[in-house]
Formats: sequence, structure tokens, C-alpha cells
Amino acid sequence: MTARPVPWPGEPVDEDPPPAPAPHGPGDEAALRDRLAEAVDASDAPDVVFAVSRHGRRTLHSGGTAPPPAVAREDLRYEIGSASKTLTGLLLALLIRRGVLTGAEPAAACLDPGHPAGPHPVTLAHLVTHTAGLPALPADFVPRALPAWRTNPYARYPADRVTGTFLRHGPRHRPGTRWHYSNYGVSVLGHALAAATRTPWEDLLTGQVLRPLGLSGTALRAEDEKTDATGHRKDGRTPVPAFDAGGFAAAGAVRSTPHDLLTFLEAHLDPARSPAAGALRAVRVPVLRRGLGHRHVHTVAWFRHPTDGGPMYFHSGATLGQQAFLGFRPDTGTALAAVCTRRFRARDPFIATAYALLAGE
Repeated sequence: MTARPVPWPGEPVDEDPPPAPAPHGPGDEAALRDRLAEAVDASDAPDVVFAVSRHGRRTLHSGGTAPPPAVAREDLRYEIGSASKTLTGLLLALLIRRGVLTGAEPAAACLDPGHPAGPHPVTLAHLVTHTAGLPALPADFVPRALPAWRTNPYARYPADRVTGTFLRHGPRHRPGTRWHYSNYGVSVLGHALAAATRTPWEDLLTGQVLRPLGLSGTALRAEDEKTDATGHRKDGRTPVPAFDAGGFAAAGAVRSTPHDLLTFLEAHLDPARSPAAGALRAVRVPVLRRGLGHRHVHTVAWFRHPTDGGPMYFHSGATLGQQAFLGFRPDTGTALAAVCTRRFRARDPFIATAYALLAGE
């Protein structure tokens, strides 16, 4: 009898080192608060929140260049853009761990069972790892989106056009041979998962990820102008409409509160306490190494960089008026969620500040 193979992408080969002892004492807490205050000030945005969890103890600091909103900034729901892909990656890992999928399914067959697979099909695994040979966006995206370029360009490209374009046009390169970051590919993945499970995307993500992890402050669309943070253009003053992801929901539709984002990250730090334990461990497994000396490491859901104490996992995201950074370090038991309401601009300090804070630089 042969042993049942471990579901893709497997289990971590080398266990992360045990987390460092929890910091304690008023000096440690004061130092962290000072660093968070500096990070908020450096971000130069109307609304900013930096939220840190160390061994389950949370510290949040908020501020911004705009007057404080009626609802506390740490209680608002922010657009996290491409950081949404971390939830999509976890969802795929969950479905694989539960035996619903393997990751090797051709995406076209999920979307259209009668579609010929061909000798080198684009699989679900290719889509989540950005190795499907697809461009960042469909070739006809810009012409369709141009009339709404400064407001909501993605809303002009609905789900049926995303899937239809994918089924009609093959990848530019043989799947699995090149890495190219693709909102398009992860969006196709979301539609393929919904089709394979016969469940609408919002219901699928909510039922499999949001509800089990207790993310009650997380949604896929703006719901209330009083509790949904308002994004701004590069000038930091001009408001922009709430982001509508159109057919790209799996790649960037999530909006969430800082506390929910910490809950999500804390589950990655302590998988054993979660109903999604196996999948949370799986999304920390390296599946791709690229670049000079293979210095860039990717997992199913995260970018992974080395630190002096062990790996850190992170993903950033941006919409037309907001930015987000999510990351965690098992070696220090630290999770970091940072959000702001100003569109990314040249030499923007926000992401670099958040990265340095998590890395301990």
C-alpha cells in the first residue's frame, strides 16, 4: 500500500524557528508605539493606520493629514488591493487540503468542461503562482477602461469578459516557464474556483475563509460610506470613488478593518488554533524561486524574504486611492497590517516604511 501523497504544495520542509520571547515591560511597549507613530507620520496620507500584533498582543496607531473622521480610523474598512490575493491563495490551499481540487486542474476545463485542454494547459497552480504565461492585464483592458481611468477602470471589465478573453486567447508563454505578476491570472483563478465548486465567488470566499477565520469586518465591496475609508488621488486631497474590481475580484476586491487584518495574519502565526490549520501551513511553503541567486522566493500566497532570525512573509496592495501592506514573521511572533488612503506615487514612503518596520530595520 502506498501512502497518500501530501496535497500540493505540501508541508513546510524546515520548521520555522521558535518565536523569540515576547517583549515585556513599559520600555518595549513605548518603543513600539514610538515607531508606529513615526511610521504613520512618514506615510503622508489623509488616513493611516499601522497595526502590530506581537505574540497576540496588539498595538495600533492611527493618524493622517486629514481631520479625524467620525468613525475612528482603526475601525474603518480599507481597500487592500492586491493583498486580496493572500486570501485567494489561502482559499485554493483550503480546497486542495479538503480534496475538492488538486491544483493541477486546467483552468479552462473548470470554466468550460467542453473546452479542449491542449498539450500544455494553464492549471490552477500556474495561475496562483503567476506562471500561467498571462500578461498583467488582458490585451484589450486599457481601451475598455480608458473612459473611466481616473475613477473605476476595472468596473468596465466584467467577469464574463475576463473568462471569455481567457478561453479565446492562449497564454503568451508556455505555462510554468516564466514568472510574470498577473492580476488577470489570479482573477481567472477566482472564476475557475467558483465554477469548479458551483459557488459564487463572494459566497465561496465568505464561507470558506472569512467566516471560519472570524473576519466579520471584511467584505468585497463598499457597504457604508460612514465605515468605508475614502481613498484619495496622488495629491492626498481629492477623494476618489470606492473601488469596484469588476471581474477582477479575486485579485483585488477585499476591503477590511485593521483588526480583521491582524486576525487574518495571527492565524498564519498560530495555525494550530485555526480550523484552516493545514492550509495556513501550506501557504508558507516555497513554490518558486527566481532572480539572481534565486533570491526571490514565493509561496502560494506570499512573497518571502530572509531576515536575520528567519523568513518574513508579506504582500502589498493598492487601488486608485488606497494602499495596504500585510506581513508576518514567525520567528518574532509578529504580524503587521498597515493601510492608508492616498494613491501610490513615485517615491511613496508607505510600503517601504511598513516593510522596514516588519523586517526590524
